[in-house]
Amino acid sequence: MIDVAAVTAIDVHVHTELSRDGHDPMPPHLREAARRYFRSDQPLPTVDDVAEHYRERKMAAVVFTVDWEANSGIPPIANEEIAEAAAANEDVLIAFASVDPARPDAVERAHRLISEHGVKGFKFHPNLQAFFPNDRSAYPLYEVIAQAGLPALFHSGHSGIGTGVPGGSGFRLKYSNPMCLDDVAADFPDLQIVLAHPSFPWQDEAISVCLHKENVWIDLSGWSPKYFPAQLVQYANTQLRTKVLFGSDFPLITPDRWLADFADAAFKDEVRPLILKENAARLLGLR
Repeated sequence: MIDVAAVTAIDVHVHTELSRDGHDPMPPHLREAARRYFRSDQPLPTVDDVAEHYRERKMAAVVFTVDWEANSGIPPIANEEIAEAAAANEDVLIAFASVDPARPDAVERAHRLISEHGVKGFKFHPNLQAFFPNDRSAYPLYEVIAQAGLPALFHSGHSGIGTGVPGGSGFRLKYSNPMCLDDVAADFPDLQIVLAHPSFPWQDEAISVCLHKENVWIDLSGWSPKYFPAQLVQYANTQLRTKVLFGSDFPLITPDRWLADFADAAFKDEVRPLILKENAARLLGLR
């Protein structure tokens, strides 16, 4: 269990990019395009590297992979590996699982990851997984997550993956319009839903969904705070102050860079602790 008082921040959006045996589930041309888009030269971390990186900074991290094998044909990093590492580093790591909704055994996998491996939430990437979040075929999977009282984090808005590649490498941005998650939030009022990233070009839609639906949150990952839309900062400082979360998107954006830019952004002093730690502690049941 994370000792909330002992950590300076809780980063709710951290990727492990390599398995312990060196497997990278992202095709090389997409990996290189993402590096160019984010101007990142960070080495690809294993889950153990993530633990070390965050422990050095006295931060906690929600860590996950992305399972999009049905679309990519490439096996993901095993959720079990991430869960095992999180259990061994429970002072800094919180394991989320990723289950491709297209898997015929998605519901069974989710049950097993919760009951046998103790995952604390689930990550979805509609662009990579090529599905609309409000597609009813995914609802049985959400039912499992909601019944377990766990949160579900969804990529929203533009995707750096595929940017600059011919045809966006076939990825469709339409899948990550946050309005799709308005349906999910309405149909699953007990499911805590996190809209990951500033949701460009649908920022106003994301704010409206979060404002309207009590069970929707926004994480601020994937962008430097100096580039946040003005209306996102405005609502984070006011009506959404208890529903906005620190996320970096490590390794593509490091927590060091994110926090340095956050220090100069126009957030109120009384809101900063909520974003950096307190809101996530409530969402994750650490309080």
